[in-house]
Amino acid sequence: MASHKQVHDDTKTEQEDSPYNANSEKGAPSQSIEASEIGLRDTINDVSDMRRLGKKQEFKVKSPWTHPDVTSELTRRQRNFSFLSTLGFISIYMATWEFLLVSLSVGLLNGGFGGLFWVFIGTVICYSTVVASLAEMESMAPTSGGQYHWVSEFAPPEYQKIASYTAGWMSTLGWLSSVASGVFVVTTLVESMINVTNSSFAFPNWQYTLIMLAFLALMIVVNIWGAKALPMLETISLFGHIGGFIVILIALWVLAPKNSAHAVFTEVINNGGWSNTGTSCLVAQVTVLYCNLGSDSAVHISEEVEDASLIVPRCMWWSYLLNLFMGIIILITMLFCIGDLNTEINSPAPYLDLFNNTGSIGVALLLSIILFLLIFSGNVTALATTSRETWAFSRDKGFPFSRWISRMNYKRNVPDNAVYLTSVVAGIICLINLGSTTGFNIVVSLNLLALLTTYMISIGCVLRKRVLKEPLPPARWSLGSLGLPINGFAFVYSGFVIIFCCFPNQVPVTTSTANWAPLVWAGVILVAIVIYVVHGRKFYTPPVVFVEGRKQDGVGIQTI
Repeated sequence: MASHKQVHDDTKTEQEDSPYNANSEKGAPSQSIEASEIGLRDTINDVSDMRRLGKKQEFKVKSPWTHPDVTSELTRRQRNFSFLSTLGFISIYMATWEFLLVSLSVGLLNGGFGGLFWVFIGTVICYSTVVASLAEMESMAPTSGGQYHWVSEFAPPEYQKIASYTAGWMSTLGWLSSVASGVFVVTTLVESMINVTNSSFAFPNWQYTLIMLAFLALMIVVNIWGAKALPMLETISLFGHIGGFIVILIALWVLAPKNSAHAVFTEVINNGGWSNTGTSCLVAQVTVLYCNLGSDSAVHISEEVEDASLIVPRCMWWSYLLNLFMGIIILITMLFCIGDLNTEINSPAPYLDLFNNTGSIGVALLLSIILFLLIFSGNVTALATTSRETWAFSRDKGFPFSRWISRMNYKRNVPDNAVYLTSVVAGIICLINLGSTTGFNIVVSLNLLALLTTYMISIGCVLRKRVLKEPLPPARWSLGSLGLPINGFAFVYSGFVIIFCCFPNQVPVTTSTANWAPLVWAGVILVAIVIYVVHGRKFYTPPVVFVEGRKQDGVGIQTI
C-alpha cells in the first residue's frame, strides 16, 4: 500500500518559506551532526529527527564499543529496540488471533458464523487505511508523544494547544483502560484453566480483583527491573505468538469435530434484536476492531527504537499484515470447530468450549495455558506503551505534577515514576470490580472509543493540510500520491466506527446491557477541558513550540 520513498510526492508544491524545506531529504539535518552524538544504534536519522522535533534523547543504554583509532574500550549510548523486537512489541500487543478466541461472543450474537467472517474481512480492509495513515505520521514525527504531538504539529495554529491537549488525555485514557482490561482477561483465563477440570468453579469478586492486582504487580516488576531485557522479551514473544498459533491451529483441526462450510461462510444471523441484519453486523465490527487494535503501540517507544522514522512504521504495517493473516486463519478454524452456534452465543467462555471440543482435558488445558502466557506478554507491552505515553505527555506538562511523572531513571533506562503512576491508576480501575463488574466493564470498554478519537483527530489534521496543499514533513515511509484518498477514507471510517462504539450489543436495552462507555467518554472530555482551563492553559507546552522551523528564536532543545 505504501512506498518507502524519501519524501512526499506532494512536497513539490511546498512554498519556499516552508519550515520543512530545510531538509528536503530525510536524514539531512539543518545543522551538521557530530560523530559523538551518534551511538551504536543512534542513526543519523534518529539524531536528525530528535533535533527537528526539539527533543533531547532521554532513553540511553550504555554499551561498550571500540573506536577504530583507539585501542581502549569506550562507552556510548544506544537505542535498544531493533526491527525484530519492535515487530514483536506490536504483534504481541495486537494479539489478533488470541483476542479473536477470547472476545468473539458479540460477533457470534450479531451476525453468526457467516456474518462474523465477512464482517472481519471488510473491517480489516477498511481499518488498514487507519494503520497506514498512522504509520506515515509516525515516519514524519517519530516521537513517544504520538497522536497528541501530531495534532500539535499539524493542526491549525489557533486550535493546536487545546486539540493536542484533548488528544493527549484521550490517548492516556485509552491506554490505561487497555492495561486494566488486559489484567481482567488474563484473570479470566486463570479461571477458565480451572474450569477445564471443574466447570462450576468461579472466583468471587474480591479474589478476582486481587488476582488482577497481582498480575499488575508482576507487570511492574518486568517493566522496571527488566526494562533493559524488554527488547529480548518482545522478540521471544514474537516467536511465541507464531508458535502458539501453529500449536492451537494443528490441535483444533486434528481433534475437533467440524461445522459445515455452508454454515461457516453463508449463514448470517441477527440474534441481537436489531431491526435488520446489516445493523447487527455493523455492531459486530466493534469486536473485530478490538482484536486488531494496537498497531500504534510502538509509536510510544519511538525514542527507544533504532532508525525509528523507518523501522517503526514498517513494523506497524507488517505486524498488522502478520496479525491479519493469522487472525483470518484462526477465525476460520474457530468457526469450523466451535460447535453449535446457539449454544456458544449463551456460553460465558466460547473459547473454552472450543478447546474442550478437542476431546482431551490435557490438550484443552495446554491450549488455555498458551493463550494465557501470550496475552500476559501483551499486557507487559501495554504497560510499557502506556507509561511511555504518560511520560511523554508529562514532559510537555500535560498533567499536574508533571515534573515528578516525567522523571527518568537513567540507571534502568525507564521512566519508573510513569510506570508506577500508570499501574496505580490501572489498579484503581481494577478496584471498581469489587463493587460492580458492570461498572468495571464500562470503564475498560473506553479503550477503542478513546483511541479511535485520537486517530480521527490526528488523521484529520494531516488530511486538512493535504487538501489545502500545505507542506508536511518528509516521510521515509510515505503514502505518496495515495495519501489524500487514504487519509480521507481513514478519517471518515474512524468517525463511522466511533458511532457504532456507542451502540449496545443488543436491544431492547436494560440498565445492565446498556453501553455506558459514551457517557464516561464524554465525562473524561469534560474533565480534560476543566483541567485544561485550571492547569493546562497555563502550564501545558504544545510540542510544536520546540519543532525546528516552528519555534521562536531562543527556544532550544526540550529537556525534562
